[in-house]
Amino acid sequence: MLKEFKEFAMRGNVVDMAVGIIIGGAFGTIVKSLVNDVMMPPIGLLLGGVDFSDLFITLKEGAVAGPYATLASAQSAGAVTVSYGLFINAVISFLIVAFAVFLLIRGLNRMKREEEAPAAAPTDKECPHCLSRIPIKATRCAHCTSELAPA
Repeated sequence: MLKEFKEFAMRGNVVDMAVGIIIGGAFGTIVKSLVNDVMMPPIGLLLGGVDFSDLFITLKEGAVAGPYATLASAQSAGAVTVSYGLFINAVISFLIVAFAVFLLIRGLNRMKREEEAPAAAPTDKECPHCLSRIPIKATRCAHCTSELAPA
């Protein structure tokens, strides 16, 4: 059983999948930072200084009564909140990742189509009598003068 597991784990597609998961996790961290640290501050500034990560609705106040200035203060007070600002950040992160994957797949498909381009139609054929190359529409071989069947 250990030998079978080793063979399974060392297959190329399993190793490729593991590498993809690791790279995907790192890419997710980069996208999260891009959204939270680069994109959302200017968007929040354009919307009047709103920090999306601090957009929430208090469902039940905690030990310390609200209003709470930030989501962190509400959570530390034990308040029950709906953190829709974090959801907005997550949606933007998803859209960025989905767009990046779309561009990757689009590029791979484009390369695949170029590889699968059909071969050009042949312009010559082989004479069955002398094995010389002759034009495909020829009805007589230029080398041995044998009559050929029409193409």
